[in-house]
Amino acid sequence: MTIDTKAKETRAFEADVSRLLHMMVHSVYSDRDVFLRELISNAADACEKLRFEAVSRPELLADDPKLRITVSADADNKQITVEDNGIGMSRDDMAEALGTIARSGTRAFVERVGVGGTADDTQFIGQFGVGFYSAFMVAERVDVISRLAGSDEAWRWSSDGKGSYEIAPAPLEAAPMRGTRVVLHLMDDAISYTGSYRLEQLAKSQSGHVPVPITLIEKPGAEARDIADGTALWVRPKSEIKPEEYTDFYRSVAGQYDEPAATIHFRAEGRQEYSVLAFVPGSRPFDLFDQDRKGRLKLYVRRVFITDDADLLPRYLRFVRGLVDSADLPLNVSREMIQESPLLASVRKGLTNRVIGDLGKLSENEAEAYSKIWENFGVVLKEGLYEDYERREQLLKLARFRSTASSEGWRSLADYVAAMKEGQKAIFFMAGDDRARLEASPQLEGFKARGIEVLLLTDPVDSFWVTMAPDFEGKPFKSVTQGVAELSDIPLLDDGKKLNTAATPEVDAFLAFVKSALGDAVSDVKASDRLTESAVCLVAPEHGPDRQFERLMNAAGRLDKAAKPILEINPRHERVLALASLGEDEQAFKDDAVHLLYDEARVLDGDKPADASAFSQRLARLIARGLTK
Repeated sequence: MTIDTKAKETRAFEADVSRLLHMMVHSVYSDRDVFLRELISNAADACEKLRFEAVSRPELLADDPKLRITVSADADNKQITVEDNGIGMSRDDMAEALGTIARSGTRAFVERVGVGGTADDTQFIGQFGVGFYSAFMVAERVDVISRLAGSDEAWRWSSDGKGSYEIAPAPLEAAPMRGTRVVLHLMDDAISYTGSYRLEQLAKSQSGHVPVPITLIEKPGAEARDIADGTALWVRPKSEIKPEEYTDFYRSVAGQYDEPAATIHFRAEGRQEYSVLAFVPGSRPFDLFDQDRKGRLKLYVRRVFITDDADLLPRYLRFVRGLVDSADLPLNVSREMIQESPLLASVRKGLTNRVIGDLGKLSENEAEAYSKIWENFGVVLKEGLYEDYERREQLLKLARFRSTASSEGWRSLADYVAAMKEGQKAIFFMAGDDRARLEASPQLEGFKARGIEVLLLTDPVDSFWVTMAPDFEGKPFKSVTQGVAELSDIPLLDDGKKLNTAATPEVDAFLAFVKSALGDAVSDVKASDRLTESAVCLVAPEHGPDRQFERLMNAAGRLDKAAKPILEINPRHERVLALASLGEDEQAFKDDAVHLLYDEARVLDGDKPADASAFSQRLARLIARGLTK
């Protein structure tokens, strides 16, 4: 066959790929075994893609209908070959998949680990979609020969991983009849990988679960022998599956290298039949907070791969990894139509209920294991509290919180309700972005003095779901920074007496003076029953957003007009009593003091003084007055 040499081309890798290859070539990762897992995983994906395409174009399988992956070793020539008879690649496919950022994961991976990566970072190789490049951890050169199914052209991609790659036509007689052959020219310190025992053990342990048979050729001229039969793990009975097999499958399907925190494996029968093998990761996936909030569950129909981003779970469960294999969905429709199928909607409902149900059982029976899941994914699960009305009660039972009653451990709402004080009518919470600042807030003083637990909510999502979840077991949620505290009927811890919050006539007059002096800056000035140590604090009106929610909406530009706060004053505080006792001749000083009290309340609430210049002048006058006394 005559090769068109004009079609031969050398290109430079994109900058981010070059950085990635630098990491691989310089062996940043100590666990180099992962290269075989990643190449077999890519080969399996290619076979699955062909299986899907062959549903509408059966001629693509032609005379070779049995899909397979072959791993070959050649110790004399220091080579390992991983070959599949899957979908294959065209010239453009090669340039896109092997030389550029085929998906945004490459850049994210580079930014995540940097040049100073550690052994633990091997888990991110597959997770970020850069598995092919792991070949350069063991190879000084990689050749890829591929022929797209149904094409009469073959192409060869070659690179030493040092900045550029070459794409050229390949003789058909030297290329697979269909699919892709990856040839690794091993480094001297990686020749041990050509040992048949080592290759077989790696392939079995890391990739024995893939739904494509794997064969091994120990040396050139040897007969191929089966080392994995391609039986999909999810169709096997649970009793026959070892924990390590679940872990290996999880690592492959999730692209992570940690241990799964929970495994969900079941088969649904009845109106719809489908199998599910899903996992809760042991650590946060890198794309957990992507703006599109898409899930990463694979969809199969009768073991035919359909898509790897099916809408099978609500967005607040997007951390779940795994697959669903349906026996009822049609194969001869587009992926978009399948997504809109009412059958899929039924699967989605059943799967969602099962995942939430299993998490609920875990929270009841294995509290410590569940706490780790909540630490990783609680902030995402709480999105469901305002998105999923149907399951809100179940999700509230799953929710865990830090609170004033627990310095380190997590508290459930059931724990909270069980510990409520006599006379307490609501579940109190305080929202903000820093737990230490929340714990030091003056608004908490009255609650602490009475031993009333307050939930400390520090995730931005908290300010939203509390507005949508009206109650838990009949107890409404109430912000301690909003409206009336309703604490007067609950006794103090110290002496067991109820606090007398009534103000003296002098203090009442002072409160009226404060309201007059501040004018439109506040909506009201009230004597406080929530303050025990501080002089002042700000709270939001009874109706409308609480203080933190208002800040978030204002920062997002979604608030036309902020509500004027209420200034609460501690009628028992010595500073307030002293100011209330001043006569008419101290009006100017009292006016300065009132505005400084207001600015003090703003600062304690995390805001700046209302007018920095005026604040500075008043403070100067106050200091001057003190120096002359």
